[in-house]
Amino acid sequence: MASSSAMGRGAIRSTALIAFGTLTATMMQALDTTIANVALPHMQGSLSASQEQVAWVLTSYIVAAAIATTPTGYLANRYGVKPVFLVAIAGFTIASMLCGIASSLSEIVFFRLLQGMFGAALVPLSQTTLLDTYPPEKQGSAMAAWGMGVMIGPIIGPALGGWLTENYSWRWVFYINLPIGVAAFWALKTALPDTKVRNNNPMDFTGFAFLSIAIASLQLMLDRGQSLDWFQSKEIMLECFLAITAFYLFISHTLTTDKPFISPELFKDRNLVGGLILIAMLGIVLFSTFALLPPFLQNLQGYSVVTAGMIMAPRGVGTMIAMQISGRIINRMDTRIPILIGMLLLAYSLHWMSTFSPDVGLIDIVLSGVIQGMGLGFIFVPLSAATFSSLAPQYRGDGTALYSLLRNVGSSAGIALAFAYQDYGTKMAHSVLVENINPYNPAVIEYLNSSTGLLGISSLMQIEGEIQRQAAVIGMLGNFHYMAYGVLFAIPFLLLLRPGKADDSLESAVMD
Repeated sequence: MASSSAMGRGAIRSTALIAFGTLTATMMQALDTTIANVALPHMQGSLSASQEQVAWVLTSYIVAAAIATTPTGYLANRYGVKPVFLVAIAGFTIASMLCGIASSLSEIVFFRLLQGMFGAALVPLSQTTLLDTYPPEKQGSAMAAWGMGVMIGPIIGPALGGWLTENYSWRWVFYINLPIGVAAFWALKTALPDTKVRNNNPMDFTGFAFLSIAIASLQLMLDRGQSLDWFQSKEIMLECFLAITAFYLFISHTLTTDKPFISPELFKDRNLVGGLILIAMLGIVLFSTFALLPPFLQNLQGYSVVTAGMIMAPRGVGTMIAMQISGRIINRMDTRIPILIGMLLLAYSLHWMSTFSPDVGLIDIVLSGVIQGMGLGFIFVPLSAATFSSLAPQYRGDGTALYSLLRNVGSSAGIALAFAYQDYGTKMAHSVLVENINPYNPAVIEYLNSSTGLLGISSLMQIEGEIQRQAAVIGMLGNFHYMAYGVLFAIPFLLLLRPGKADDSLESAVMD
């Protein structure tokens, strides 16, 4: 009995260490997607770079991570989850340290490429590891914990990055990964069992090359389109052409080769296809909201970086609460019900945000954020569980990699679309608002005549500044308005998911 009890405690300890290691690795990678953003102006001065040059610090990471996500499933099946996971954590941690000590722009861009390459595997492998570690009846709770790492990281990233930059140096936004990476590596090295090799097939380098070119071209187009005025730029037109052509060649090659890079068998799973479509559509809303709110709070409301991060923090609290609830209820009801509740909450919060004024109260910002966080929490866990509920274990690595890839591509597309519409909406609103600023408007004449000389010119500049501020707010509100409709438009795609409880479907998948 004592021996059995000791074995039970050992198993619980190993499971806890695996959970700690995977969630820490997930948090580290998710945090790094936003923590460096606020440090860019400080990097620009320190490295003597222009604004466009320093933007490559973000672009290099995004493109490298997108390309390196796709072979994660193959590598895990070919060499085992544990060695690939440990190499990814070690590489990401070392690359973070190198980013911190970089002395030139070319160095930090190169090290960010390495960071993106190694970091790409962390999220899909952490998801695969948890699905392999926990029994079907506990996978909902495991996905809830995993989802918190994915969702909370981008939320606290700007606040933490701003605090580290203001109180220490921009280099600390990279050094912060060192203790986290060491802890994750130790936990998984200690507790994660060796996994069997699931696939000895050679890699389809042709398919990988076509897909990599398509993803890299698409990410570059989305990331640089706004600054280059989209299709007015030859670079953007070339990237669009390459993305479409390479993707077409990838599809053609996949359907005609014997052992493709991504097996078409994956897409016979209805739940996986539905989950991939929904996560791509929701990714558009998720990170575009994160991208729009900090400029609104800092530039239009006058809050500091740290304060803006604190205002957004309650959103994470709502996410954590909803994830804990959804992780417990998905074993008792149709997984589509909490997803539907989450999508309705998300649409409602976005509609609320579309009614903000330039002088919106803090309570409205916080409460709408909490509701939005709860909506995302109710969506993320059941959607993750439903997507992989019927997927065979040998396809799990490829499935989680595609899931992460489409979430990231959706996020990039959402951010690009949001800022493009922000620019368009601001210009349109500005052109309407200035129509009333003319010599025939008695209110304008009276305001300007109240001051003379330089004071009158100053008054006119104040009017223009306020018009620009209100136009920017109107442009942002239009974004939230269309996002709300986008979420409602995505609801019918829930029908692609098979009805059923998470534990039932997961258990049947294991039996198969």
